[in-house]
Amino acid sequence: MVFRKDKRIVLRLALACALLPAFGGAQAQSAPAAYPSKPIKFIVPVPAGGAADAMARMIATHLQTRWGQPMVVDNKPGAGSSVGMAVVAKAAPDGYTIGMGNVAANAINPAVRPEAFPYDPVKDFAAVTMVGITPLILVVNPQKVPARTLPEFLAYLKAHPGQLSYGSSGAGSALHVGMELFMQKTGTSMVHVGYKGSAPMLTDLLGGQIDAAMDAAATSWPQVQSGKLRALGVSTAQRVFFAPELPPIAESVKGFEMNPWHGVMAPAGTPAVIVDRLAAEIQAFLRLPDTEAKLRERGVVRVGSSPAEFAKSLRDEAAFYKKLAADAGIKTE
Repeated sequence: MVFRKDKRIVLRLALACALLPAFGGAQAQSAPAAYPSKPIKFIVPVPAGGAADAMARMIATHLQTRWGQPMVVDNKPGAGSSVGMAVVAKAAPDGYTIGMGNVAANAINPAVRPEAFPYDPVKDFAAVTMVGITPLILVVNPQKVPARTLPEFLAYLKAHPGQLSYGSSGAGSALHVGMELFMQKTGTSMVHVGYKGSAPMLTDLLGGQIDAAMDAAATSWPQVQSGKLRALGVSTAQRVFFAPELPPIAESVKGFEMNPWHGVMAPAGTPAVIVDRLAAEIQAFLRLPDTEAKLRERGVVRVGSSPAEFAKSLRDEAAFYKKLAADAGIKTE
């Protein structure tokens, strides 16, 4: 069969167009089709034990089972989680090093000590998915503080300015910044007492050496249930599953909200196809009823956001805490 010249041109163009997607895809698809083909290191920037470590190990076990490659959980605590997340930020962006970021490492600490920070909390990471939120609760020692509700506590604070003390797990911690936000929004003042961790702070709160705290629900709620502490509000905008009777602080303090989060992150530049595969697998795992039940046992509110949603949250959180630190004069060395 003989083709006319114009028909041959049309056929060549059609063949070229058919090949373009495959060629373009090969160019854009920089991730290996076999990912993962070797062990993945999962950096956890907090000590073993606790909610964040538990979340990371649950995810690691799931991915190892699904993908048939070892997931090596490596705890690298220190400097408000920045030691471990610095390792993630500087790792090769190939999908074989990921980390469990958190509000301290990726929002609060960069805001309160910007000069000394070893990485950019937003630009140096690829957001994968926000795993969950660990709410804070405002608690008081009932022997020291007579208030039984948040409005009563606000009235008591205003009648005794600067006379009450509150504890935190250290300057620049979520517990410290949470109470600073509370005082900023309410126009009240208390004396800050920083501790080397939440455990000694809780001991002194129970003993009456300090009066109040904005503490992690996982540690303080059992003390509330036993009657040793009194809870006045939760930091999230909505009520939480473990204490549906506890009102959000925002119901009495307009504009107050604090959601200490934990999320999986990779180094900036990690191919989108790898980020998306990690996100899809972790999101599917988080949706399992058994997973949610285990998270709830640790006081975690499940999230499971998309990479784009998580990236936006990172930008918003970093900007929010930068402004809060400047307005409240919070700065640490």
